[in-house]
Order: sequence, then structure tokens, then C-alpha cells
Amino acid sequence: MKAVKITKYREPVVIRDVPKPEPGPNDALVKVEACGICRSDWHSWHGDFSWIGLSPELPITPGHEFGGVIEKLGANVQSFKVGDRVTAPFHWACGHCEYCKKGNSNLCVNIRVYGMVNGLEGAYAEYILIPNAEFNLIQLPENVDSVTAAATGCRYMTGYHGVLRGNVQPGDWVAVYGAGGVGLSAIQVANAIGAQVIAVDIDDEKLELAEREGAVATVNAKKVDAPSVIREITKGGAHVSLDALGIKETIQNSVFSLRKGGRHVQIGLTTSDEQGMVDLPVDFITSSEIEFVGSLGNPHPDYRGLLDLIASGRLNPSRLVERKVSLSNVSEVFESMNQYKTKGFNVITKFE
Repeated sequence: MKAVKITKYREPVVIRDVPKPEPGPNDALVKVEACGICRSDWHSWHGDFSWIGLSPELPITPGHEFGGVIEKLGANVQSFKVGDRVTAPFHWACGHCEYCKKGNSNLCVNIRVYGMVNGLEGAYAEYILIPNAEFNLIQLPENVDSVTAAATGCRYMTGYHGVLRGNVQPGDWVAVYGAGGVGLSAIQVANAIGAQVIAVDIDDEKLELAEREGAVATVNAKKVDAPSVIREITKGGAHVSLDALGIKETIQNSVFSLRKGGRHVQIGLTTSDEQGMVDLPVDFITSSEIEFVGSLGNPHPDYRGLLDLIASGRLNPSRLVERKVSLSNVSEVFESMNQYKTKGFNVITKFE
């Protein structure tokens, strides 16, 4: 089968012919029909995330946002059958630790990420092997296709969970920093809940997309002081603010955009510039009783609600797909991400 390989950090990826995986008794082999090119993959291509334990030996196949069809199953996998259309959360989980048993599989003690750890190759390939498939596979509703599943796979479900972590209520003012894939997803979800969303970015075209997805106001942080403008629009500050970028400036601005008692949700992971460490305005957080909340992925049990909303048409991840590409376009997309030029999702649908 054909698969993309990262062979050297920040250098063009290569396409190789590699053996098709053979599933063990607890595994599933999935024929990939679509796979999103995620900014987390871009981070991995840069060699980021070593400070959180994601530093695989190269070469490795990236890709953790996918939809496809089961081609082969291990004997112990009973809840699925060959031909089922499926996806999986990007955070592989063991299914038996205390967090998995409580329904918090995104916090699994043994968490692994497809394409970011050795022994768990990703989906920039014709096939992907899903270990512990009984627990990790998610069946797709009949009217949710593989491109939609890929669009849902990481950034959208992460935005969805982030909005839930923010406890966003109808009528709340919600500031979203970063109108890329995660940010646009959070904007669409918060708008569906009935919140009043303010999108913040430095790219006017992305802000136009944010308006299309339901933002009632937009702020170009390159032209104005975003927290001041948000406090003026909201008459005191946002109830909830989400950072979808992981950059020091946007994290701090997100916190300063909040009213007293507000909640900041940190979704974006940092780059090699921050390496996970960012200064915070502790006195402001304390005196205003601001909550600072982390948000990772989306627990397995919450997929049912997310997919039901998509199947009913109330949420539409596929609307965020900027273009469909092939394996040969991966390096080009990564280069565009270097310049923050991608708008929405780029999804691999041709495996050549």
C-alpha cells in the first residue's frame, strides 16, 4: 500500500510502498477513504511536542483524522463487521484504566496518538490498523460520509469538546482566538448552542469564514487591541474565551478578554517557541475569579451526541473543508500551514 512518511523534520514528506498491516485478534484493518491534514500533524512534522512525550523515531506515517471502511477484523472484535463505515478518536485509549472506565478516554493513562508514536502508524495511507478496535472504533451514522468523518476527526471534535468544557450557554458571549480548523469548529458549535460568538484572527479572509459559520462580530488582532474591543462589544468582557492556537500572545489576550467570573478554555497546544510554558496574569485571574480550563480531544462516549447532531444537520463539519487533496499534496499543505494560509480543512481523498 502507499503511505506518506515523515523522514526528516521540516523537509518534504515522501510516499512509499509499505506492507499492508495484518490485524491481530483484537484489531481492525480499515481502508481509509478520507484523512484530514491537521495542524497537529504539522506540529509533528516540525518535531514539536517532545515536551509532552510525543517524539517518535522517524520515519513515521502521520494522520489521525479519518473515515473509512472495515476491511478485516480480528477474531475478538464482535461489535463491528467487515464493511462497516467507521472512524476513531485521534487519542487511542486502552479501555481499562480508571479514566477509560469513567468515560474519560481522552485522559487515558495509556493514551497514544495515531502517527505520533512508534507502533501506531497514522492514516496518510491506504489502510490504517486500529488496535483494541472493540473500544476505539466509532461506527458512523448512515448519512455521515467519510469526508465528514475526517473533518470531524480531530479539530472539529476538539472544538466541540472545548465548547462543552467552557459550559457555554445560550446568549453567552464567546470569544474564539484563531479562525483556523479548531476555531471555526468551535464557532459553528457555539453558534448552534445559541451563543454570541466573536472571532479573533489576523487574516480577514478567515474572519469572513468565521462570519459564515455564525460569528456575530470579528476582530482583526493585527489592527486593534483585541481584548479592549471585545470588552467594548460585550460591555464588560466575554463569558467564555477559547484559545485555538497555543501562542503566548493569543493565550494572554484570551484571558484578558474575559469578564469577572469568566472561563478561559485552552485548546491549542503550544509550538517550539513556548514548549508548553506561557506567562499568565495571575493577579487578574485571581481578582476576577477567572477559570482556566484545559480541553483535549473528545471522550469516546461523547461521540454519539456529536454524530447525532451532524446526522441531523444541526452541525456541518464538511462545510469547513477547504479542498480535497491527494497524498502528493501533503508537503504543499504543510508549507501553507507554515504561513498560516490554510483556511478550514484540507482532506486527503486520493491515495496516490
